[in-house]
Amino acid sequence: MFRFEEPTYLYLLLLLPLLAAFYLYSNYRKKKAIRRFGDPTLMISLMPAVSKYRPDLKFSIMLVVIGLFAVLLARPQFGSKLETVKRQGIEVIIALDISNSMLAQDVQPSRLEKAKHIISQLVDKMQNDKVGMIVFAGDAFTQLPITSDYISAKMFLETIDPSLISKQGTAIGAAIELATRSFTPNEGIGRTVILITDGENHEGGVDEAIKRATEKGIQVNVLGVGSPDGSPIPIRGGNDYRHDREGNIIVTRLNEQMCQEIAQQGKGIYVRVDNTNNAQRAINKEINKLAKADVETQVYTDYNEQFQAVAWIILILLLGEMLILECKNPLFRNIHLFSK
Repeated sequence: MFRFEEPTYLYLLLLLPLLAAFYLYSNYRKKKAIRRFGDPTLMISLMPAVSKYRPDLKFSIMLVVIGLFAVLLARPQFGSKLETVKRQGIEVIIALDISNSMLAQDVQPSRLEKAKHIISQLVDKMQNDKVGMIVFAGDAFTQLPITSDYISAKMFLETIDPSLISKQGTAIGAAIELATRSFTPNEGIGRTVILITDGENHEGGVDEAIKRATEKGIQVNVLGVGSPDGSPIPIRGGNDYRHDREGNIIVTRLNEQMCQEIAQQGKGIYVRVDNTNNAQRAINKEINKLAKADVETQVYTDYNEQFQAVAWIILILLLGEMLILECKNPLFRNIHLFSK
């Protein structure tokens, strides 16, 4: 596995286009100054020792050297050994409702964006835990298999959108059932499903799914997003709202009673998500109560420094740059004149 120990130094690469732009501007000013003295073609014949391409070549080499020097400072490394290590942690499967009703804005900036923010904060606090993500509307599918790769978790989280599932609805039972099957077979480890939904369009099979989860020692916590008073569902890319078949604006309401019942049956907690951070604190506190056990994770160890190879390349390029003269080689110029 390849990585940089000090990736901050890679920001020095941003200097390269600035240096290139400055060099091109300097050449422009130089050519403009030469034109003031006379015809450029005549001036070139009066300066036979001046090379047209060597200064550009030398600058290009120095530009590459600067870029490689930034890479050198960032300390490139290769992981030479993949090991399975055991760490104390828990397993969390997040089941996120992505039906169109989650676009409602009774929670800012929207129910879905607020839910994604909570998930992001939850992942940020994880250390030795494993996390997986399931998205659901009329169907449920795995967005991210359970993993300890938090960078991938954040990346997959950003791609979540209602367009991922065309079938509308709220298949909570299917989501809990899929989450139950998504945990590892490890014994004695704390497991929880965090269900994030507004509870709209409740479909069947929930009670049976919760029962199977609790029988396996899996806790089901529920975060209800939205308000019982309800909110219209905005249409993306416009200023209008969704309407029913009669032309009335659809108002989506948080089904708080159903969310509370799911949490009670799942031996977890229910928290309403609003514009505060109360839900974030409550769910963090709840999952911290879960029993931590050994979680097996594959990690790269024994990272080998690779800066030596980069340093040798830099040294060779610098020597080449020093050997390239900006003026034409006098020996070759005399041979050329003698041949005439």
